[in-house]
Amino acid sequence: MFTRQGHSPSVQFPRIIGIECVGEIEDPSDSTFIKGTTVASLMGGLGRAFDGSYAEYALIPSDQVYPIPSDMKWTELAAIPEMYYTAYASLFECLQLTSGEMLLIRGGTSSVGLAALQLAKSVGATVISTTRDKEKFALLQQVGADYALLDNEHLREQVYAIAPNGVNKVLELVGTTTVKESLQFISERGICCMSGILGNEWTLDAFEPLVDIPTGVYFTAFTSEVIKESTLISLFEHIQEHGIVTPIAQVFTL
Repeated sequence: MFTRQGHSPSVQFPRIIGIECVGEIEDPSDSTFIKGTTVASLMGGLGRAFDGSYAEYALIPSDQVYPIPSDMKWTELAAIPEMYYTAYASLFECLQLTSGEMLLIRGGTSSVGLAALQLAKSVGATVISTTRDKEKFALLQQVGADYALLDNEHLREQVYAIAPNGVNKVLELVGTTTVKESLQFISERGICCMSGILGNEWTLDAFEPLVDIPTGVYFTAFTSEVIKESTLISLFEHIQEHGIVTPIAQVFTL
């Protein structure tokens, strides 16, 4: 999406875009793959440094192709790679989310936000999810949110009415425009992970770590530029084990 909107200055055209895909090995070339193996690929320059996935075939370096253990439908598989990988790694590797913890998701109705909501509920977390549109409360509740909050100037009051001592973890998907505020919602020894920039601001001005990060609170970030095969396989296994259904709004043909 960012590339289509002109926000990827490093991309040189002509270029086939598309930063993620699932499919079957057609020609294994000199790799150890077997023709017909179900695989996924995402990021790592796909659709940016070299031609991407908006095509019937994609030529991808073998070390960026990952076999996936799944018998799901193609439409379901196609909705998983970057969206669910970002959510899964953010929750379980960066935030180290566990059962019984309270998680705040800012940007809850985004694709990653909805995926994170499903994954967090699957391990027994309590989830507060935000949206700027009150009409989307029903969507958040349908997917499993324990609390749906309107992301406005009263968000702090709303959060502390639910969690007087603050939440354990925050998944920050809006990004630099809200992260300083999000850090103030966290209880001691809690973690904030920034994994998105829905606010469309890439940099954070006037950030003072000694002031903006509360004592005993941890701040980290996630990027999917480097993919861990073990994490990707674990993600697909988790989705199957917990019966998570990927929400699909629309299917497009090539």
